[in-house]
Amino acid sequence: MAINITMPALSPTMEEGTLAKWLKKEGDTISSGDVIAEIETDKATMEVEAVDEGTLAKILVEAGTEGVKVNSVIGVLAEEGEDASEVDAPAASEAPKEPAEKKSSSDEPSATKDEDKKADTAPAKSDASKKPADIDTSKSLQSVGQGDDRIKASPLARRIAAQKGVDLKSLKGSGPHGRIIRKDVEAAQPGVASAADAGASAPAGSPDGLIMPQVLDDRVYAPDSYELKPLDGMRKTVAKRLTTSFMQVPHFPLNVDITLDKLLASRAAINAAAPEGVKVSVNDMLIKASALALMAEPDCNASYTDKGIAYHKSAHISVAVAIDGGLITPVIRDAQTKGLREISEEMKDLATRARDRKLKPQEYMGGTFSISNLGMFGIKSFGSIINPPEGMILSVGAGDKRAVVKDDGSLAAATVMSVTLSCDHRVIGGAEGAKWLQAFKRYVETPEAMLL
Repeated sequence: MAINITMPALSPTMEEGTLAKWLKKEGDTISSGDVIAEIETDKATMEVEAVDEGTLAKILVEAGTEGVKVNSVIGVLAEEGEDASEVDAPAASEAPKEPAEKKSSSDEPSATKDEDKKADTAPAKSDASKKPADIDTSKSLQSVGQGDDRIKASPLARRIAAQKGVDLKSLKGSGPHGRIIRKDVEAAQPGVASAADAGASAPAGSPDGLIMPQVLDDRVYAPDSYELKPLDGMRKTVAKRLTTSFMQVPHFPLNVDITLDKLLASRAAINAAAPEGVKVSVNDMLIKASALALMAEPDCNASYTDKGIAYHKSAHISVAVAIDGGLITPVIRDAQTKGLREISEEMKDLATRARDRKLKPQEYMGGTFSISNLGMFGIKSFGSIINPPEGMILSVGAGDKRAVVKDDGSLAAATVMSVTLSCDHRVIGGAEGAKWLQAFKRYVETPEAMLL
């Protein structure tokens, strides 16, 4: 009996991925444990191992296909003794769906097209001839606005208008009784969609339809004046997650300046005494200081959930790493228990594999706190968007020479770094965030405390 090969879920949150490459071809003999394909998620490229044995009878999803849903059938395996040429493809319900972004309005299911075609071309029947109980109110709600401002439009026309950014108020309908139909919208020039249409067509998962379609008006931006590069999986995920975070998580920032001279001197001494090839960075020391501050202020090592606040028992520090097409946050787990050398070596390895998109899901998921450092680019200060479900993220600016007032009132030059802590106010209050910053500053300004 033929065995279906399905799209695997490579992480707990994965819903779809790109089948990047088949490493086997039709007719090849497959053994359990053989690597048969490469799958690209929004964060990494991972190998897929065969679970069963047999002959690869059919490849149903070609290499390079995007948007392949988890658990959809991508190939069929013939068992021993079974004729691979006679193996049937799975039923349509099991086959993978085409990526949504590759569909056009003409690719919609025939039932949908037939419905809209009927709605757009059938003569309008007067509801006056119907009894109140016979009127289907679900089909009569095909207009926008009320009274003289009402706009009559078919559901398909409204959907296409929202996608193209066409304001229905600017169109004259050619359907029955002046109703706007599909061809009216398709012939129109894209513009700014009305608020009602934008809300009705907001991306799935957008709270209350507040995210409006993001389009460029061809009347303002000529199509030949820019190059449109399609969003890859990472860009889509980053856009979705950060938009949701900024809209749903009540952020508040806390700022503090920290003197770095002692930390820089300690780093120089550590690197001078370290074995060849070991080099601790300032960021490695900030990771350690963050972890120890979380242990000192455990109320800040927390995540908001609908069932309650989760207080984490260990400090798992997510570190933002810029890669082609976006960013990823590999995690240093149990950072409070690790020495600077171990943190340094682990961070170098994670960053290298992150840029090659070779991280495993467990290596970039499950953080309890994030650090984003743009100091190497000369950025003095900035605020980051929280990475849910973490409760805080620290934005680290550049250390530069500034004039400071010493305890005796005299002026002196010192290396000072500005940091901004973004907090989730559902979990962390201003006082808790301030206490965490005090602890963090204490560890950075007296680095020997990190050795205790």
